[in-house]
Amino acid sequence: MNSGLLPLAVLLTSALAGVVIFLLRERQHRLRTGVNLTAALLKLLLVGLLLNGVLQGREYTLRIPFTDGAELLLRADPLALLFLSLSAVLWLITTIYAIGYLEGAPHRSRFFGFFSLCVSATAGVALAGNLLTFLLFFELLTLTTWPLVVHRGTEKALRAGVVYLAYTLGGGTLLLLGTVWLHTLVGSTLFVPGGVTDPGGQISAATWQAIAALLLLGVGVKAALVPLHGWLPRAMVAPAPVSALLHAVAVVKAGAFGVVRILYDVVGIERAVALNIAPLLAMLAAATIIWGSLRALEQQNLKRRLAFSTVSQVSYITLGAAMAGPLALIGGLVHLVHQGLMKITLFFCAGNLAKTLGVHSVGQMRGVGRRMPLTMLAFTLAALGMIGLPPMAGFVSKWYLGLGALEAGHGGWIAVLALSSVLNAAYFLPLLYSVWFRSPLPQEEGEWQPVLQRGGHETALTLLLPTLFVALAALLAGLFAATADSPLAWAELIVRREYFR
Repeated sequence: MNSGLLPLAVLLTSALAGVVIFLLRERQHRLRTGVNLTAALLKLLLVGLLLNGVLQGREYTLRIPFTDGAELLLRADPLALLFLSLSAVLWLITTIYAIGYLEGAPHRSRFFGFFSLCVSATAGVALAGNLLTFLLFFELLTLTTWPLVVHRGTEKALRAGVVYLAYTLGGGTLLLLGTVWLHTLVGSTLFVPGGVTDPGGQISAATWQAIAALLLLGVGVKAALVPLHGWLPRAMVAPAPVSALLHAVAVVKAGAFGVVRILYDVVGIERAVALNIAPLLAMLAAATIIWGSLRALEQQNLKRRLAFSTVSQVSYITLGAAMAGPLALIGGLVHLVHQGLMKITLFFCAGNLAKTLGVHSVGQMRGVGRRMPLTMLAFTLAALGMIGLPPMAGFVSKWYLGLGALEAGHGGWIAVLALSSVLNAAYFLPLLYSVWFRSPLPQEEGEWQPVLQRGGHETALTLLLPTLFVALAALLAGLFAATADSPLAWAELIVRREYFR
């Protein structure tokens, strides 16, 4: 296959699947399932080919002229493949989960059609080789996820959708302004390690700071940086597979990925440090980490607690990038994968509880470990990983972030990481104690109500098996972090090959 066509094929795999699914009748569930799974498996195969080729030093680039001096550019570099691989693997797993979760629900063709288009937009964000292409797919991601947020069609869902659009389109406007401004000054917004070249040094420090602010605030909305995070808790009205997609695969990860791209491949990390862009961004990330954890403590609705946990945890990626050192960047990049695995586990577990027992609040979870032990084992592993206990993947991320803080001379950020872990423990450990060691509520006080016909298992296998798979992956990513094929090894390759040689 032509080297430029392989990235295009990765995009078209899910995009064409979405179009086909839209054309299917609602009752054609077997055909819809077949299209979903075939496309997800094919995308995984194509991403595997890209990974193998990049490891062997091949270049995969596709250029499409857009206007004079501007082009759409798809390019597979190591950073792109870190994000792309995560989205491809978790798309397959989330598809299986969503098939089980939405069994018998209305409007499944609409849901899976937009679901596939959303994954295609995410792949475009990952493979974008310049700022214009990134902007295009970043906004397509907004448009394809909005129907998923409002999927249930209730008044609450529609209100959440309005808030979601207001925030994300506002962020997109800032990103557009920054992109146009930079393009008019330099004529090219190609992603290059070290940042965009400024011919003759004509761009003033104040102009660079203003452009960087527009770009970083633009992607900061999807990255849920405080105070741009308000859309995320409200979006939890969406079905559990959508919540998993927003938090672990697509939207917030696209925002965090954009922060890294802009900081290292547009502004350039040396320029960002010299102009105090990176230090200010690190302070904003640290504030978000603490604020998200404090708000999570207050939440009694399980999905909202997990949502504020995401606000906190995703900012580890931004903090690692903004500390401007190799070890910190490794910690931030590997957390992009590790947080995805842990967070999707938690949302799958929340979905299992809601779908099987009608459990939605923290108070209803008393003793639920006796009724759904495998689901709650997965929840426990992911929660301990979020706290940062070894040998889970979250420990590896925080270890490298801490080492990176010392390496870069920012030991104060260790206090932020430590306080965050304490707060993580404060909103997860009492919940785990209640799940495993407290007796269930009496019937008259809200005992679980069976919702799903289970057969011989604690819940449907299409819900249980994906949950156990991602929980095991989060455990193995920590246990085998030192191996050559781990996410940590790939993050190290990115940092050593591209940014800190």
